[in-house]
Amino acid sequence: MLVVIDTNVMLSAFAKQSPSAPLFRAVAEGRLRLAVTSSILLEYEEIAEHRGGSAFAARMMHWLSLVSAAYQTIVLVHPSFQFHIITGDPDDNKFTDCAIAAEADFVITGDSHFASLANAGFKPQPITALEFILRHLPEV
Repeated sequence: MLVVIDTNVMLSAFAKQSPSAPLFRAVAEGRLRLAVTSSILLEYEEIAEHRGGSAFAARMMHWLSLVSAAYQTIVLVHPSFQFHIITGDPDDNKFTDCAIAAEADFVITGDSHFASLANAGFKPQPITALEFILRHLPEV
């Protein structure tokens, strides 16, 4: 299964005690593939540094790099079209564009702006981290 993970979920999932942590384990164990773009990776790093400092951002980016190299569960996508699905926060369109271009199954997010993706007619659907974990990672 291929997913795109919104920045807030990504940052919370990085904490071992977080309810979203099973997402990291699933990617690292090859049970889940993560689609990203260069702009998504830059946002992950920027927000991680802002919220947790440069050491936290470096650890997170290093983990993503290691998982990508070792398990090939991280897919770098290069969308050639901007769909402009999210109007409430246009910066979030980088996630929907990535998900559509990658033909991902879900965008894992807690952001209500992604609701417009649900009825846009594309394969990827928004889902919360908890709902995804309960439905698709039940052994966690």
